[in-house]
Amino acid sequence: MVSSRPIDFEALNQLQRLAGLALSPDGSQVVCSLSRPDPSPDGRGRLSQLWLLPTAGPVAARALTQCGDKDSQPAWSPDGRQIAFLARREQQGRRDESRQLYLIAADGGEAHRISEVAAGIEAFKWMPDGRHIIFMAWVWPELRGLAAQNRRQREFAARLESGLATSEAQYRHFDENLPVGRVLQLLRLNVASGRVRLLMEGSGLELPRAGSDADSFDISPDGRRIVFEHDPAAVQQAGQRHALAELNLAERRIRPLLDEPAWSFRAPRFAPQGGGLALLATPRQPTHTELARLALIAADAIDSAAVAWQLLPAEQAPVCEIEPSAPLRWAPDGRSIFFAAQQQGRCHLWRRPLAEAAAQRVWTGGWLQSFDIASQTAAGTTEPMLALAADSLQHPVRLLAGPLAPVSRVGPGGAALQRIDAFNDELLAGMQLGRVQEVTIKGALGEPVQMWLVFPPGFNARKKHPLLQVIHGGPYSASGDTFSYRWNAHLLASQGHVVAMVNYHGSSGFGHAFRHSIMGRMGELELQDIEAGSDWLLAQPWADRRRLYASGGSYGGFMVAWMNGHVPAGRYRAYICHAGVFDRVATWSADSYLQRHRDLGATYWADPAKVAAQNPLSFAAAMDTPTLITQGALDYRVPEHNALAYYNTLKARGVDARLLWFPDENHWILKPANSRQWYGEVHAWLARHGGPA
Repeated sequence: MVSSRPIDFEALNQLQRLAGLALSPDGSQVVCSLSRPDPSPDGRGRLSQLWLLPTAGPVAARALTQCGDKDSQPAWSPDGRQIAFLARREQQGRRDESRQLYLIAADGGEAHRISEVAAGIEAFKWMPDGRHIIFMAWVWPELRGLAAQNRRQREFAARLESGLATSEAQYRHFDENLPVGRVLQLLRLNVASGRVRLLMEGSGLELPRAGSDADSFDISPDGRRIVFEHDPAAVQQAGQRHALAELNLAERRIRPLLDEPAWSFRAPRFAPQGGGLALLATPRQPTHTELARLALIAADAIDSAAVAWQLLPAEQAPVCEIEPSAPLRWAPDGRSIFFAAQQQGRCHLWRRPLAEAAAQRVWTGGWLQSFDIASQTAAGTTEPMLALAADSLQHPVRLLAGPLAPVSRVGPGGAALQRIDAFNDELLAGMQLGRVQEVTIKGALGEPVQMWLVFPPGFNARKKHPLLQVIHGGPYSASGDTFSYRWNAHLLASQGHVVAMVNYHGSSGFGHAFRHSIMGRMGELELQDIEAGSDWLLAQPWADRRRLYASGGSYGGFMVAWMNGHVPAGRYRAYICHAGVFDRVATWSADSYLQRHRDLGATYWADPAKVAAQNPLSFAAAMDTPTLITQGALDYRVPEHNALAYYNTLKARGVDARLLWFPDENHWILKPANSRQWYGEVHAWLARHGGPA
């Protein structure tokens, strides 16, 4: 019998992490990317390799690749014989300076490099002929041909100066500067010869600079055309609407497809056998809280001079609106569309039949991380295969697969899928995780608000336990039924705390009105919800009223700073603020600066009073609660001056404060050694201010 103990950082870090799911065309096998800690003495990250798993039968899972360190984005060739993926490797005496395309036979063998693109490859898709791959890369728009692009890239990489000079409105994203003087475009690779053709030369168009991936474009089943997203404005900026354009490969011609000021279009997906085009359409409003909706271009409308599109009838979920998210996947028969969508703190898989008025839940979360549907049906079967990767608060990501039965045969719990992996079972058998509970409280505006609880292992309701609020970021996201490696609720609870996570007003998955309600009054309703959660906790017989704490990252960090200026000192014994907004005005230095004034309902120069009323530093005179502040210097989403100004303010006021600053981390603390230090500082800070019983 395996003895179990509460989870600690080392155990959490050893868990293998699954990503990059792809089903073979006949549905018989799944390939995924699996990452594990770098075992080398100076290992500072994680290594990833591809694994192949059967969806049925006695064949064991096997590692497909061995020597790569970042093998990712696996995709099957249309005939199911080969798998392409992205990696940085050393092969034939040369080390890749950037991510390149590699190809490996599905039945094993050695992977070989098939691209020589100096700038690197961002994402890709196979063409239906299996002889070509369409990929995204950053290119200099004034140059012609790959040779000129590669030469300029090598010259740029060899330069001595390090200054960044730009006139662009959008010049960095998250933790990196966007490539200077370059645009993101589509290219075509001949798999056999390695020859590359730039498909958008001279067009003046580019894919969106931030957040573009393989779902930003799609290839028609006949391989004749590509539809892609782009920002139609003269000046490229984050947060603007997207239009769709069509690239005719035979004619080397690009034409507008959908471009309407009232709508933003994204995630195009061709139906099988040329049955039309599905996409996501989002109404454009002064704010950015509108929900995306499923839309369709009929097959006979794509070639029209004025392309007609239509929204599918509004979803009629029983409790709240649902928002489809990319990627969209068609059933092989072209009669329905599949997508992931959040609903009340969970993320499910949904199917939307074209002939019906509402989406139907196919699989119930937990939290759906990725999914795929086979493009064919295997021999001897009548239903296509579905595979998905999902986790929950009670376990990390697992792989499941099974036939995709008709909706009429799907029970209340969704598709009958079988788990096909066992990667973490042995490790999890030695971990003791606490109980998870979901409660509903009465929050702001008298509305119901969801709160998750994670109890420490061995929880004893007859004893008093410290309480830790963990406030999610966004704010338009959610504390979900998901197993996170950052802010892992079980690891935080392992010290004896009852961990609470409130889905305050503004959270996603609870409908548009709930999400939109915080606009122009940030901090107000959210604080009422968090305080209602704390009131509920303190009323429990097992609660230690003297040891209530609050923590949060990003927007959750903003809320912690906001609470320090609005909640009387003494209610919370200490705070933990990671990457939190402290100064709304100075945070115009963020990469998302063109979106934040929409949250506030004003710019700081047009209505300084309204911005000041939603700015934590305006209430610094009331900040008296001890706070641990953590930050990464490479964070461009909430730049580091927020943390330093908050820390310095508390120090100047004589408030107990501690700063943990990482010169090599971004909005998240990702390197294992740094993550270990971060959790250690968090545990030590809580212990110093009362700690577990």
